[in-house]
Amino acid sequence: MDISFDLTVAWAILLAVAVYIYVVLDGFDLGIGILYPVFPHKRDRDLMMNTVAPVWDGNETWLILGGGGLFAAFPMAYAIIMPALYPPIIAMLLALVFRGVAFEFRWRAEGPRTRLFWDWAFIGGSTVAAFSQGIVLGALLQGIEVDGRAYGGGWWDWLTSFSVVCGLAVVCGYGLLGACWLNWRLEGDIQDKARRIARILGFGTVAFIGIVSIWTPFLEAAYFDRWFGWPQILQVSPIPLLVLGFIALLGRELYNERNDYMPFVLTLGLFGLCFLGLGVCMWPYVIPTSVTLWDAASPFKSQLFMFVGAIVLLPMILGYTAYAYWVFRGKIDHSSGYH
Repeated sequence: MDISFDLTVAWAILLAVAVYIYVVLDGFDLGIGILYPVFPHKRDRDLMMNTVAPVWDGNETWLILGGGGLFAAFPMAYAIIMPALYPPIIAMLLALVFRGVAFEFRWRAEGPRTRLFWDWAFIGGSTVAAFSQGIVLGALLQGIEVDGRAYGGGWWDWLTSFSVVCGLAVVCGYGLLGACWLNWRLEGDIQDKARRIARILGFGTVAFIGIVSIWTPFLEAAYFDRWFGWPQILQVSPIPLLVLGFIALLGRELYNERNDYMPFVLTLGLFGLCFLGLGVCMWPYVIPTSVTLWDAASPFKSQLFMFVGAIVLLPMILGYTAYAYWVFRGKIDHSSGYH
């Protein structure tokens, strides 16, 4: 797999990193909403929400960076992907808005029925957002029909059995992230319950990784050649081997109560390897297998101007994000409130 590095590739890496950071940071707080139904008591739900209350809204900065960066650096890809995926993308954005409203309003609910409504709004928004993100991923992987420089497919092309499986996989994976986060940040009975749920969701996530990994190479001949052709198989074989290693370590740590943070860290590493596998499939396309990165790229001067700005802003964003997590580090209990 030949990689020639230039500014277009640098932009692709930057956007990939932004999307991965979004998955990492927003994934676990979406996972908390997904887990709400198995924690029916208000006291537990308040405590779960308190673990992410100081940082959750900043996590979505990376989604904006990813979407805005795609529009700025690869406008042709943006013009094709958006019409192809309008329904799941709009569903995701509306779910994130509704979830954000529910996050704030449930604290001001005047009665149990009103609070229950906002709790279910939080559950629904989190689940729909996660499922929609998986749908988008699956639809992009299976390919988008391109006609010249525009989308050439139909309204429902994104909805396939593969994209639905990807949607369910993301819901399960985010649930695992959320459970591992709660295991790290909480203590007592609720931590024990979160760890038990993480074990169940860990099996589910591993199963989904296996299904999607086996299915993906058969979507496109280029994917199959990338993973099983010779000598490409020698270049990409470390990825599945590392995935198996991380799965084994995660399984061990979920039954080890000494290092509460390790299941969360290993889950992030597992997600990172899956993300790397996605990159192996898609390279060098931004829309597999129709539009390459260079086909969709904006002019060099435009990319350079925006890249300089991004390089200046990224350390600032990373800095205040890291500081926020550092300030609100450690275990919390029922005495730690949001307001």
